[in-house]
Amino acid sequence: MTETEENLIERNLGPQPLDSLMTEAGLDNHALVSASSEPMTHKAVQRARKGRRLTTHMQRRMATALNKALTIHGTPPEREWTMKDLFTY
Repeated sequence: MTETEENLIERNLGPQPLDSLMTEAGLDNHALVSASSEPMTHKAVQRARKGRRLTTHMQRRMATALNKALTIHGTPPEREWTMKDLFTY
């Protein structure tokens, strides 16, 4: 295995809890992008769902956008989801 392949393996951490929460709620990537009041791209949401490492700041944005998107789509969370709930790294 080359050094490049090892780096890719370390960054790909598999589907995150964020992905299953979004699937259960029937939310797509666009729901988070449109709910976010801060800059966020569809590509960033896809990376978050698949387990690519994100910065702490972007993880916070994802958590905030998810909570807002759930409220907008009529399924307000019983509690606020945090970064630790959504990501396993």
